[in-house]
Amino acid sequence: MRIFSRYVFRQAASSFLLILISLTGIVWIALALRQFNVVTSQGQDTWMLVRVTSLAVPNLMAIIAPFSLLIGALQTLNRLNTDSELIVLSAAGSTVWTVARPLLLLAFLVSIFLALVSHFAQPWSMRLLREYMVQVRSDLLTQVIQPGRFSSPEPDLMFHIRDRSADGELLGLVMNDTRNKAQSQTYLAEHGTIVKQDGTAYLVMTTGDIIRRSDAEGPPQLIAFDKYVVDLDQFEPQNDGSGELRPRERYWSELVNIDPDSKLYKSQAGQFRAEINERLVSPLYPIAFAFLIIAFVGQARSTRSSRMQSLVLTFMLGAACRMAGLALNSAVARNPTMLFFLYGVPISAIVLSLIVIKRADRQRRPSRIVGLVVDAIAGIWAGVARLVTRRRNFAS
Repeated sequence: MRIFSRYVFRQAASSFLLILISLTGIVWIALALRQFNVVTSQGQDTWMLVRVTSLAVPNLMAIIAPFSLLIGALQTLNRLNTDSELIVLSAAGSTVWTVARPLLLLAFLVSIFLALVSHFAQPWSMRLLREYMVQVRSDLLTQVIQPGRFSSPEPDLMFHIRDRSADGELLGLVMNDTRNKAQSQTYLAEHGTIVKQDGTAYLVMTTGDIIRRSDAEGPPQLIAFDKYVVDLDQFEPQNDGSGELRPRERYWSELVNIDPDSKLYKSQAGQFRAEINERLVSPLYPIAFAFLIIAFVGQARSTRSSRMQSLVLTFMLGAACRMAGLALNSAVARNPTMLFFLYGVPISAIVLSLIVIKRADRQRRPSRIVGLVVDAIAGIWAGVARLVTRRRNFAS
């Protein structure tokens, strides 16, 4: 890599890292403030809030990193143009690829970073977040719920305990679950204990009854039990209670090698398809952004208005591409035929950029040819002048 290429790479990489860290920090603070009341209302401390919200950082970086590259590279090229460095390079006969090489290298490194985040960091963080949520739900029953008071951890779910023993056992437990409108259930138990096993928390109730009502007009069903176990994962919204890992919680090998008998896969096959293809297509966006930047901002421009128009146009195109990709990812979950458009967005951006770069290079060729011709004519005239001077000196 030449000195100028290293200089451009260093400037663009430093801008990218600064913007990535800044945007991630801002979004993380906003997320922490949003979740503050939610976490503290569950009886957790500030440290749990920090741990839970920090696990969202890999997901945030997967979205923010391409935009950070876009903004950082635009800022770098705008400064090079403002300082007339691109103009000097163009006048010296350098092509746009002199600036393109370090930017494409940076985009390639960002793509590798995104692939590592989506394949390793995201599943790891989501699994750890799942464990923390199990801890929060179990702590809610064993520590937060006050004896003699009705508590609702989520809508249509009510808990009441008569007392709590010194070892955390729940005494006189009443749990009313009306989340399923077709069937409401009320659990009455003399004793209740929280048991954690394989990353899942269970509520083990002993000596009690279940009052189940399926028809508002009909009589309820009364079921007596000596021991009954309830999976606390059922209390998490939008979960089918199967205890299986969601698509985003799975590593790549677990996504592509799915048990066909999996209940979660049968009910959410579209989500698995969308997650697999999102992990494949997301690393293409940094490369697409780099080509857009090279095509619309990589050329030397002498006027400030044209530079600003190119900067705004490039940012709008990049943002539109990524937003379209996110929208199409949701559409792929419902319709597999949208996969063509999902991959078509970044690939089309790359092809469009190459066409623009090629046309700009063709427009520069005539002027370069004219310059070569002028230089050749000037050299011939200089040679003729030297020859005439020598003859005159010889004659004299």
